[in-house]
Amino acid sequence: MFAITADQVGSRRGDDLVDDELVELSRIGGTRLLLPPDRTAGDELQLATADAATALDIVLHLTRGERWSVGLAVGEVRHPLPETTRALAGPALELARTAVEAAKKRPLRFALAIEAGRHPDAATLQPLIELLLVLRARRTPEGWQLAELLDAGLSQAQAAERLGITPQAVSLRAQSAQLRTETAARSALVTLLADTGSPAG
Repeated sequence: MFAITADQVGSRRGDDLVDDELVELSRIGGTRLLLPPDRTAGDELQLATADAATALDIVLHLTRGERWSVGLAVGEVRHPLPETTRALAGPALELARTAVEAAKKRPLRFALAIEAGRHPDAATLQPLIELLLVLRARRTPEGWQLAELLDAGLSQAQAAERLGITPQAVSLRAQSAQLRTETAARSALVTLLADTGSPAG
């Protein structure tokens, strides 16, 4: 199971973002979330999913914009399940708490924790996820504009028409934004994260 705990950055100096973010996370995760995402305390939120792709999608969403410190954990969740996410218990939730505290001290505000006896371990996967975060952090607003159109299902030709630029310009923008590299990296990371469900041996 994948558990994510996120803590809003600088919440004392700005608006509370948790409620709006919970709506967005429900949209992203949908029925792949174990339970609806929840506010745990103050400006923190938490969720859990059994799906590696959903976990990575949510990490990438939360880490864009530097508004959240994000802890991702892999481990067991205690059953039977409670009625709310905030009442979940087990190693995954404990590790997510440890991870978000570590994330507050890291430049990219992300940390990974994996239950002992699983592979790959956090020391192997954390740098790979961070490389993807660095790639995304360097993307220009124009690159993000194109990425969002393609993520919405438009082809490059349709995106060019929507943006009022040539297909060649879209191709150059996609290359500059490293969109193909991100797609390949995300696929590989999902495979590796899914593998953490297997005990080491």
